[in-house]
Amino acid sequence: QQTLSFEEGSISPKAELSQVAWMEGHWRGEAFGGITEEIWSPPLGGSMMFSFKLVADGKVTFYELGHIRQVDETLVFQLKHFGADLKGWEEKDETVSAKLVKVEENRLYFDDFTFEKISDDEINIYVVIEEAGKSEEVQFNYERVAK
Repeated sequence: QQTLSFEEGSISPKAELSQVAWMEGHWRGEAFGGITEEIWSPPLGGSMMFSFKLVADGKVTFYELGHIRQVDETLVFQLKHFGADLKGWEEKDETVSAKLVKVEENRLYFDDFTFEKISDDEINIYVVIEEAGKSEEVQFNYERVAK
């Protein structure tokens, strides 16, 4: 297992966006029977913004928009899902929000999400996906398309 869970009552470690700035760039991989794409902006204004899309059978299946943002002396990862028609999955004011659990040189562990730097041109993102009462950890392997 490559992910960690945030234990209620614990405190997120100190961290800064510079520790995850290696995510910046345009990344592409394969998952869920299609092509996955993520584009991460450089740190600006206390956050790094990203967009994600899954394309299967030549069509967009869904999108995600989100960010890693500086909150006090730590980081928080937040996202929202959207269908191919940009209709949101979460309620209007709801987000998927993950607190920082642990920081290593080439890994940041958020609650059920791990960002891993393999090299300047390859990253992995591990996500715990819950569906029908079951949890499964999914690995997204990405190669850099452009910086």
